Amino acid sequence: MSRKKGQPDATVPAPGDAPIPALRRHVMEAVRQVAGTSSVPSGDWEPLLQRAVTLSPPRDPAHGDLATNASLVLAKRVGMSPQDFADLLARALPGAAGIESAETAGPGFVNLRIAPSAWIPALRTAVAAGADYGRSGMGEATPINVEYVSANPTGPLHVGHGRGAVLGDATAALLAFAGFNVTREYYINDAGGQIDQLARSLHHRYRMAAGAERAPPGEGLYPGEYLKAVADELLASDGGQMVSAAENVWLEQFRETGVGAMMKLIDRDLAQLGIRFDVFVSERDLREAGCVDDAVGVLAERDLVYTGVPPRPKGEAGEAWEPRPQLLFRASRFGDDADRPLRRANGEWTYFAGDLAYHFDKFRRGFREQINVWGADHGGYAKRVRAGLAALSEDSASLDVKFCQLVRVTRAGQPVRMSKRDGNIVTLESVIREVGPDVFRFLMLMRRPDAPLDFDLSEAVRQSKDNPVYYVQYAHARICSVFRRVQDHGELRDLDVASEAEPTLLTDPREVALMREVALWPEQVEAAARAREPHRIAFQLSELAARYHGLWTAGARGEPSLRTLIPGDRPRTAARVLLADAVRAVLRAGLSILGVTPVEEMR
Repeated sequence: MSRKKGQPDATVPAPGDAPIPALRRHVMEAVRQVAGTSSVPSGDWEPLLQRAVTLSPPRDPAHGDLATNASLVLAKRVGMSPQDFADLLARALPGAAGIESAETAGPGFVNLRIAPSAWIPALRTAVAAGADYGRSGMGEATPINVEYVSANPTGPLHVGHGRGAVLGDATAALLAFAGFNVTREYYINDAGGQIDQLARSLHHRYRMAAGAERAPPGEGLYPGEYLKAVADELLASDGGQMVSAAENVWLEQFRETGVGAMMKLIDRDLAQLGIRFDVFVSERDLREAGCVDDAVGVLAERDLVYTGVPPRPKGEAGEAWEPRPQLLFRASRFGDDADRPLRRANGEWTYFAGDLAYHFDKFRRGFREQINVWGADHGGYAKRVRAGLAALSEDSASLDVKFCQLVRVTRAGQPVRMSKRDGNIVTLESVIREVGPDVFRFLMLMRRPDAPLDFDLSEAVRQSKDNPVYYVQYAHARICSVFRRVQDHGELRDLDVASEAEPTLLTDPREVALMREVALWPEQVEAAARAREPHRIAFQLSELAARYHGLWTAGARGEPSLRTLIPGDRPRTAARVLLADAVRAVLRAGLSILGVTPVEEMR
């Protein structure tokens, strides 16, 4: 329902007042006004309003600037139909905080159109904040643990690991930007059969280096040649003492040496992406410290373990299965599909028991909010780990698992051949060397992580508007060129943007759209942080860059009145420089969250 003729013009926020908080306050008061017309006490609906009512851009910009779901959330609670609640709200909203009109849509949404002048205060706020624009205290310094990569230390990282690394690092940066106290963590899977396999593979290479073995590594050993240099160093240091020694003599030493060398490879690859961790946790250390025993002991005290026969595994694993009594965790009480084994028939702890101990250790370190980034092949595993954490924390901790789908690497549309030297994988290091870390990071976030990603090496470095990372960087570089041109222009060299800008002159719809995007940026950051979805930032930057390029192109090719620099009109020039600077602030802030360095000149 639109504002009727005769209603007062929308009152815009005062200069310096952030438009979105002012709009939210007005919308919430109007919602309270409508809900208050019912006989239901406010105590019955106010908590729901605080928790679930949103104010955000609609999916289709043609529907308005902002939309609220208030009627869908509260109507039933206060005894109204969503449509009736929305009609009352649409009549109550226009006339303040810059709201020009309000219309109902669909099952109960209310779409708002905002006066262009309402966006103006955000321009100076953005310029003053620079790359910190949109940073907030939303997270209230809540401790949150983000664990990512955590690849088995058995070889170099492949490109799929790289996608998870970028997702985890950008998630951590986004949450820190939104005011959370973030810890970046890597879990070293240095216990179990795969580490024994690594040690045996290293020993085989060691024997080859000593001339005692000619055959390449066979079945059950890692085939990559990355272990040759490690074996050569071992041989040079001990003179071949372990060539003929029994396995029980050399196994421990080769485990430690192999894991240490592989972690150096992993560190090297991650450093090229600018990724750092605050904490490394060793699975082996946790086991040796008795953390698995402690976690299982806690479950036992709560009568959540018992001896029984687990269900038959699905697929090929079930063909060799035999019904044997095992120690089981009552995972089905906490939403899992079945109770899960904690100890194998041979007496060893299961991998799952170790994971429970690890997540319980994070909880004991103060992390009630935990985020893990896993490969999509772990999809069925998350439910049991969540169940275990719920049991161990007595439902006071949460685990949010982000799954990364596969990456298919191509060149000009053709699959890239995998490297036999590196173990039949496309290594992360080789891709970064070719396209650069900034390109890799940005493009890894241009798809939702739960969707497969095609990464074409030729397209990644192409300079065209179809390449999103190039287009965003080019927008930033174009804005930087504006400031160089101002300094080089005799009539504008002394331009004082702060005092001369008249933002009310920014009336073209393309200028207004850019102002709107700048004003909405802090809200977009908080929404992405609440969803733990950094790809939203990449999408937003791509949209902003496209809008800026559209305005620039219009001024350069057919509408000279839209050019940024108009020497004969200093107030308008200053306003457009202010707008460009505000857009630049958003680009810098967003790129900093994504871990991408903005460029000032395209080369």
